[in-house]
Amino acid sequence: MAYLFVEYPKCSTCQKAKKWLDDHGISYEDRHIKEERPTAEELKQWQRRSGLPLKRFFNTSGMLYKSLELKEKLPDMSEEEQFDLLATDGMLVKRPLVAGKDFVLVGFKEKEWEEKLL
Repeated sequence: MAYLFVEYPKCSTCQKAKKWLDDHGISYEDRHIKEERPTAEELKQWQRRSGLPLKRFFNTSGMLYKSLELKEKLPDMSEEEQFDLLATDGMLVKRPLVAGKDFVLVGFKEKEWEEKLL
């Protein structure tokens, strides 16, 4: 099965994750998060399949997250507003992200990836 691999190619963690996928012979469809940013609907589906809280989908170490002061603002926003905000710019979304039929992995944690993909 081919997975959807959502990445920002200049991100070193994304590069490491992509190499890991390639080294393990895992086929995937590559998607550049800045050029083809996720829609709010995709993000909702991914969040449901991941089982993670919505806040885990934010790239909290990113410059855009910090410049928008989202750490202070997110607690006062509805989930709908947060999904809409994430959909405005791929750089707000935590990456890399791998979407399978019934799961989504956010960020690159090798042990998690081994459990789900191997």
